[in-house]
Amino acid sequence: MNNPLGQPPKIHLVQTQDYREGYANSVQVRVNLWDFFLMFGTVQQTVPDEMSLLNFQGVYLSPQQAKALSNLLNQNIAQYEAAFGEIRLEPVPGANLAPNGPSGPIH
Repeated sequence: MNNPLGQPPKIHLVQTQDYREGYANSVQVRVNLWDFFLMFGTVQQTVPDEMSLLNFQGVYLSPQQAKALSNLLNQNIAQYEAAFGEIRLEPVPGANLAPNGPSGPIH
């Protein structure tokens, strides 16, 4: 959006009182017609054959914001890989392997 003078509006970033940051090594996604739901969590493995996903935050995004986030992540991943090398994804233990790699989700 432009204001009448043709200048884009100034954006002020403000953190609310309930703002928090956290580390996630698991993201689950649910999609329906109206929105995308991202559930962030951490994976804990205390014994070799058992894992727990501890979800701590869920975020709803409109389809437009989900696509904008995807574009932004793709741009930043490309820049990261140009600077530091390829990011390799490890197969999920127990996932069925298709001819082109793992078929299960990567958390």
